[in-house]
Parts: sequence; structure tokens; C-alpha cells
Amino acid sequence: MDMQLDPAGDDLPLMANTSHILVKHYVLDLDVDFESQVIEGTIVLFLEDGDRFKKQNRSVEEACQSESNKGCKLGMPEPCHVPVTNAMTFSSEMEYNDCAICSKGEKDTSDKDGNHDNQEHAAGISSSKRCCDTGNHGSEEFLLVLDCCDLSVLKVEEVDVAAVPGMEKFTRSPELTVVSEELRNQIVRELVTLPANRWREQLDYYARCSQAAGCGELLFDTDTWSLQIRKTGAQTATDFPHAIRIWYKTKPEGRSVTWTSDQSGRPCVYTVGSPVNNRALFPCQEPPVAMSTWQATVRAAASFVVLMSGENSAKPTQLWEGCSSWYYYVTMPMPASTFTIAVGCWTEVKMEPCSSGDSATETPFSPPEADFRHVGVCSHMEYPCRFQNASATTQQIIPHRVFAPVCLTGACQETLLQLIPPCLSAAHSVLGTHPFSRLDVLIVPANFPSLGMASPHIMFLSQSILTGGSHLCGTRLCHEIAHAWFGLALGARDWTEEWLSEGFASHLEDVFWAAAQQLAPHEAREQQELRACLRWRRLQDEMQSSPTEMQVLRPNKDKTGHTSDSGASVIKHGLNPEKIFMQVHYLKGYFLLRFLAERLGDETYFSFLRKFVHAFHGQLILSQDFLQMLLENIPEEKRLELSVENIYQDWLESSGIPKPLQRERSAGAECGLARQVRAEVTKWIRVNRRPRRRKRREREAVFEKLLPDQLVLLLEHLLEQKTLSHRTLQSLQRTYHLQDQDAEVRHRWCELIVKHKFTKAYESVERFLQEDQAMGVYLYGELMVSEDARQQQLARRCFERTREQMDRSSAQVVADMLF
Repeated sequence: MDMQLDPAGDDLPLMANTSHILVKHYVLDLDVDFESQVIEGTIVLFLEDGDRFKKQNRSVEEACQSESNKGCKLGMPEPCHVPVTNAMTFSSEMEYNDCAICSKGEKDTSDKDGNHDNQEHAAGISSSKRCCDTGNHGSEEFLLVLDCCDLSVLKVEEVDVAAVPGMEKFTRSPELTVVSEELRNQIVRELVTLPANRWREQLDYYARCSQAAGCGELLFDTDTWSLQIRKTGAQTATDFPHAIRIWYKTKPEGRSVTWTSDQSGRPCVYTVGSPVNNRALFPCQEPPVAMSTWQATVRAAASFVVLMSGENSAKPTQLWEGCSSWYYYVTMPMPASTFTIAVGCWTEVKMEPCSSGDSATETPFSPPEADFRHVGVCSHMEYPCRFQNASATTQQIIPHRVFAPVCLTGACQETLLQLIPPCLSAAHSVLGTHPFSRLDVLIVPANFPSLGMASPHIMFLSQSILTGGSHLCGTRLCHEIAHAWFGLALGARDWTEEWLSEGFASHLEDVFWAAAQQLAPHEAREQQELRACLRWRRLQDEMQSSPTEMQVLRPNKDKTGHTSDSGASVIKHGLNPEKIFMQVHYLKGYFLLRFLAERLGDETYFSFLRKFVHAFHGQLILSQDFLQMLLENIPEEKRLELSVENIYQDWLESSGIPKPLQRERSAGAECGLARQVRAEVTKWIRVNRRPRRRKRREREAVFEKLLPDQLVLLLEHLLEQKTLSHRTLQSLQRTYHLQDQDAEVRHRWCELIVKHKFTKAYESVERFLQEDQAMGVYLYGELMVSEDARQQQLARRCFERTREQMDRSSAQVVADMLF
């Protein structure tokens, strides 16, 4: 049975046939052209066929079972298991359809860019009758399927790796006398399986192979969501070339990157965390099971800085006058979706002055191969792991750099640069070894659709976190740092289980931030209780405003992690533009982890969490991996009828608010900080009720100084009041200097302005919509719902100013509100 995607639907297909063949390494060689808004060049893929990696997994599992290490005793998934992946799936009975290929004897329907435009593929997963075999069985030719969209593929060829000097060491023959497909594939098999302590040599050979001549063009075709490649006569994945080069270029409208201007008006381009991930930046295997390494050479005009997911702090190499080259690499296998790049006229922000004891001046950490001593046994596929390095395990603060547009360097020096060392140190104190050796932090353009995004070795932050003191900056920084462990070093095997990334990061951000501030235990508890109160209010709102089917953290239930026989699958609602604004996975995940930590006690819970990180880093996980190990590691008396099945039922597989959480919030008393806010709310309500002319003897209200989170709660309570006079709003603004507070506070302040039509402060709303685009989408809705002509005019005016630069998903949601 053929599978059809609804072209008008919001599901995201993952087309790559990862069950049959895997990309082990990418070598990118790219030119960035701002005039044409195109990235062009080549990508070389080094492949490993399914039979090979399945055999490797079986041997590792057998070795694990024969050892008495705890990882195998605890019922955890076997080490190095290459799991199946993602989302709503095709069942094993369904035929996964593949493409028709435009062969030499057929009519070539290529467009001017060299793409073969087969009309049968317009619907996504086509129903072409002339399909090739994506597996390693049957009589048809094997088809390599890659995730790809919005790209012009110009040429695909096999790479003659046997022509590279020195490659005979990777063959069983002392001399390369007869070069065959089998010999080339043997070389690649040996190259991709070199031991971790030879990673430098491996990278060098990858680079040399990627520059080798081609030895025959391959047939290819593209459809809406994929690139399909075949070689005449190659009937299995084993026979298919294991090193191929793809010549391609991106399109200006491609959805993986955004071409825009930074806050100083200079051109830039960066990956935005698009729903389509990186398939519009380079052809790749999107499913997380396709864990790969990469190296990239990127050329751009000499005035630009290239930042990327890479272990090395790259410096530019001048190629010729006006052009520089940047080179990055990673040796830890990661899903291709985590690859990140940003090219712009960024300025590196440094401390002024730099004290001798400043942690930001730490010597970059790059140990030699010999320093990789086994501190503990790791269960992941082999790579030069920091958890096995004695020096890395004690490194509290990893080397870091901060980049920003020149106009924001002062703000970064005042706040962000000061916070990175204590936040990194706090994270280490809670979870231990930093999974990545260094960190670049970039303040991205105003059109960035969220407050932050973490990728290997690099973090994007919104300019919104730089205003109003250190609180929002610190908490967001801690959230993204937490993703180094949960989301990157430990990734979700199934993308529908977003809570495994966002729930953990939300829970850990409070713990990290308290440690970074060096709060006393009772102060930390108070602040965390206050933030729980705010999240509880947000969760209740989210449950009322979001579709029921999108409130479930484990929507596929016992089918979680399943794919079709080829490895293809579908991410339900993956293209829904409203999904990126939903907080369900953050909030319900946070409350589940908070519930577990309170049930076990912080000491027991975080001790377990460190053990879990050490057991599963470098691997993909499902909910049951975490829950099973948790329950097997806690004493019987602390389980208190907890079971994986109960947690599934109450927290992960039900919509709405979990019953245990509902009971807890109903029975719990407010924390001291929240009670203080209630007292202030009472004062403001009293002020609002006073007549315009007061008696002389009546004393002025005295208001307490509030923390940023308290201000957010205060304004949320005041938003529940039916009416607030403009006089009261003016007094609020003066008392708390609301226009100077952080973006979370200003957002609530703008809501009050809109609700009560406080025209004197409309300028604050306009400024927020333009400068805080990551948080402003909701305000457009409030302006339109009011049915006030002046407010609607304000919304349309702001949208017209920003729509050309606005993130595509955000612009679509706002346009639906306005028109």
C-alpha cells in the first residue's frame, strides 16, 4: 500500500531510508554569497550499509551482556544500540514508495538548476509505479533516500577514494592494483570505523577523500521532501557507493536558514531551528538515528565571521584579498538536525578590563589523543568522549566566546559575559562533566523566533534577554546550557517526546540558576516555588487554548520509536506553525520531573540523574529508558506505588492537567514570595478604587521592592482585574519602572496597556513588537481581539514594518490573526 502525504497538511515526513544505510560523516565545502542569498558548494557523504552496522550492534550487545557493569544489570537499553526513530509511522505492512529515476534513455525534465522535476512527486511521498528498492533485497536497484527540500541539486557522483595516496593501509592488499567498487567501499568501511584515539588521522583522511576526483556520475531525482540517488547495477546497500559527492545550492526562500540584517543593519544568515531542520541547507538523513560527525569549510567575504557547531574555535584563513575561509569539525556523532551555522559581521565581546583570575581567560581545552583515559565505561558508539577524560571531568568552566552585533557589545559586557562562568560552573556542580569542550554564544537578529537555541558547541540567544537586569538572561542561559546534556548529549529517539529535552531543561534551569547565584537553600526553594507558581498558571492557560491532541507528551504510546521498514516516518503536526509557540512539553515535563524530585528527595534524585547521564550520554533515549532506570535505582520505600505504567497514564499519555499535579496544587500553600505579591496586589486594588481627589490625611501606599518573577506574577494578577484606571497604570509604571524591566515583565505590562487601552503607553507596545519578536506574537492577537480600531491599526503598522524580516512561522501566525 502506497503512502500519500496531504500537501495541505501539517505533518513533516522523514524520508531517509536509515534502516538500510547510514551516513557516518559529512564533509561540507561551501561558499556564502550575500548578494544572491545563496549557499553553494559540495557535500561528501561517507556511508555504512545496514548489514554492517547491525552486525556491529549485535557484537556490542553480546559484549555488554558478558560484562557485569551496572548499565547492563539495570535493564537499560543495550549499549550502542542503533534505535529506530520518530513519530507517527508507516506500519510494517505499508510499502514505502520511492521515486522514478530519469535515466539516460528517458526524457530529461530537469529545470535550469539541474533538478529533475518529476510531477508525480508533488504530493511528497509519491505513488510512482517505477520505484527502486530502498532496501538490500529484491531485484530492483538500491535507492539512497535523503531528506531534502528547497535545494537545487546540480550533480551527484561517486568519489574515487582509492585514488587518494596512502589509502592502501585501509585495504587488505598492499597495493591497489585492481580498483573496484568493492575495494572503494572496503576503504570507506575501514575509515569510518577507525578507533577514537585516531580521530585526527580520520578527519585528515576524510578531508583528503572529499577532494578526490569523481569516478562516475550517479542518477538522481528530487521530490518535495527528498533526494533519491541510485547507481545502475547496484542492487543492495552493500553494492552502493559508500562515498558520494553532491553538488548543490540553497535557495533564497529555503526554510532552513534566514537571510536578514542584524541589529546594526549588516547582512547575515543563520539557521533558525526551522521545522524542516537542515534539509534545506544540505541533503542529509534527518531521523535522529542517523548519528554522524561532520567537518566543514565555509568561505565568505573577509568582513564576515563564520560560527558553527564545531569543537575547534576556528580562526579565518585569508584565501585571497577580500575572501576568508573557516574550518570546523565535530568528533561526537550527532543527528544532522543539530548542525548550526551563522554568518555575519559579528564582533567578539571581551571583558573590560580582564582580571587575572577571570575564568573567561581559561586556556582552551584540547587534550591530545593519549589523554583519553577511561574514567568510566561508556555505553555509546566509540568517539573521543569527555566523560572518559580525567581532565575534562573536573573542568567546571569550559572555554567560551561571546559574539554580537557591534551595537550590542556593551549590553553583552554588562550582563551576559559576567553570567556565563557562574552558570557553567553551576551546571557542572549539578550534572558533572560538560559534554562539549567549548561554547560560542551569539546574540542573533531580532527576528529570531525564540529566546534561545542550543546546538553542539554553540548557543543562540535573543536580544530580549539583554535588558532589565540579569534575571531573564541568567535563567535563559541556564536553560540552554542544560540542553548540552538533555537534548544534545542525550537525544530523544522519537521527536514526539520533546519533553525529554524541554522538560529537563526547564527543570534544571531553576536548579542551575539558584546555584549560579549561590543562594542559601531556603532562598533557592522560595525562588523555585515562585517559578513553579508562574508555570502552573501558564500550564492552565495552555490547556485551555491548545488542541487536546497536542497536549499529550507521548502521543504514539506503545508505537513510540517505531518507523517503517526503511526507517521513514512522519512527525505528526511537525509543520504546524503554531506548534513552536506551545509550551506543553516544557511545562508538563517540568512538573513531572519536579514531582519525581520531590517524591525522591533532591539528593537522591540528582544523584540518580548524574548516574543516568553517565550511562546514556552519546545515545538516543525514550521515556521508558529514563523511568525504568529511575525506579530501579531508588529504594522500595521511596517508590510509593510509582510505576512506569502509572506515570505513562497520569503524565505522558493523557491530555489536560495530570491528576497528581492537580491534587498537589490544590493542597499546596503559597510560598512566601507569592504571598508577598498577593499583599501588593491588594494594595494596588485599593489604590485603583480611590476617588480621583483624595482626603488630605489619607496616606500614600508604600509598595515593596519585588523580584522580576514577582513583578510578572503581580501583573498577571492585575490582568485579572476587570478595570484599572489610567491613573493606576501610570502609577504602576512609575513605581516599578516597567519600561526598563526584562522582557517577561514588559510583556505583561504590554498586555495591561492593551487591555485597558492605555494610549499614553502604546509606544511601549510598538517597541516590544519590533524589538522582542520572539515574544510578541501573542500581543498581536490581543490587539486584534479588542476590536479597537486604533489598536488594530497599531498591530498592522508594526507587522508591515517587520514582516519582511520576521521568522516565516511567526509571520504566518500573525498574518492569520490580522487578515
